[in-house]
Amino acid sequence: MTENRAHDVAAIKAVLEDLYQAWAAGDADAFVKDYTEDATAIMPGSRRTSREEVRRNMAEGFASYLKGSTTVDRLESLRFLGDCAAIAVSETGVKFPGETEVPAERMVHATWVLEKRDGAWLLAAYHNSPAVAAG
Repeated sequence: MTENRAHDVAAIKAVLEDLYQAWAAGDADAFVKDYTEDATAIMPGSRRTSREEVRRNMAEGFASYLKGSTTVDRLESLRFLGDCAAIAVSETGVKFPGETEVPAERMVHATWVLEKRDGAWLLAAYHNSPAVAAG
């Protein structure tokens, strides 16, 4: 992590923490509050091309298969691309009700691209890939 950008590091960590708190609350509106309007989210088998599309998909998930789920997340790296862009890489997974940990096959490596606009860090793109290669 970059030490000379401690304020930015803390702000980015707060964006990610707010997102995971929104997930735990099942709140799709709060989940996307720090997304840019034109944000993209790409995961195996899906591609979302706007904050509204992400919000709608998360609302559907929180009302059905994601209901009561939480996430585990470990920030692995954070690097800055100039003054107004950053890339965060994390290992994350969804923990469903009754589970004490996320099975290894559901863990993913995630890449978050953030942009600083008007002094605030926003999520511009998200991508994940399975952490464990399929056998």
